[in-house]
Amino acid sequence: MSDQNDISTLTFESAMKELESIVEQLEKGNVELERSIEIYARGEALKKRCEDLLKSAEERIQKITLGADGKPTGTEALDVE
Repeated sequence: MSDQNDISTLTFESAMKELESIVEQLEKGNVELERSIEIYARGEALKKRCEDLLKSAEERIQKITLGADGKPTGTEALDVE
C-alpha cells in the first residue's frame, strides 16, 4: 500500500491496484484490528476516487451525431445507461 500517495492524485490504475491489495489483505484476515480499520478507510477513499474518475471519463465521452445525409453534424453526450 502506498501511504505516501495522496489519493486525489492517483491515476485510476494506481488507485485500483492499491484497492485490490487492500481487499486481498482484508480477505486473508491476517491484519490486526487497528490496521484493518485504517486500510478499510483508505479502501473506501480509493473506491470513491475510482468512481469519480470513471464518472469523469464517461462525461468526456461523446458520440458523433449524423445528419439525414449520413454525414457528421456534431457530437452529444453519450448515454451510458
